[in-house]
Amino acid sequence: MKGRLLVALWVALLLVTGCDNFNLPYEENFDDAGSWGVEEEGLEAAGTVEDGVYRFLVNADLGLFWSTAGEHFADGIYEVEAVQLEGPLDNGYGMLFRVGENLESFYIFEVSGDGFVWIGRCDDTCTEETPLVQDGWFEHEAVNEGIGEANVLRVRAEAGNMIFYVNDVEVGRVTDNALQEGDIGIMVETLGQGGVLVAFDNFTVLPLE
Repeated sequence: MKGRLLVALWVALLLVTGCDNFNLPYEENFDDAGSWGVEEEGLEAAGTVEDGVYRFLVNADLGLFWSTAGEHFADGIYEVEAVQLEGPLDNGYGMLFRVGENLESFYIFEVSGDGFVWIGRCDDTCTEETPLVQDGWFEHEAVNEGIGEANVLRVRAEAGNMIFYVNDVEVGRVTDNALQEGDIGIMVETLGQGGVLVAFDNFTVLPLE
């Protein structure tokens, strides 16, 4: 059974504010940093764009760290590729979407290196967290476990109806009308031991069919 960090330890790596952008499709290949937040050196976390990927290292033993794009989307198909490169497998990594102004609320979709999934909503800058599928972390065979294994996370979001996929396998669906639009982000979470390094690539937001 996976543990969960104290909400007081949720920290932003770097926040970038951008203009509203409802024009789809959106595609980020991380050939350069673009509007994404980067922090080359940090005691707790660092994010860099190298060799066509966003390399996200979290050294803190406990915490959730993220970088946002400074974009603005509503309905669409959100997708990102992620590969854990180093660190303990008891972790979390994935995407944020419909991130509100000042990061007060957002949806989280993450997997872990040891085969678990967490889907939920953060409110009041994560002083409150609400699992939306099951009661929190749940194990799923769709997740590719281990170092160097790629996982593709995808969400089909239409108003409050959301379907979540890992590697083209549905892992949950929910109706939640709390958040309708906002920014996107990538995130890494540590759950007791730091040194987690994840590479992110090909973040896309496509129009619904």
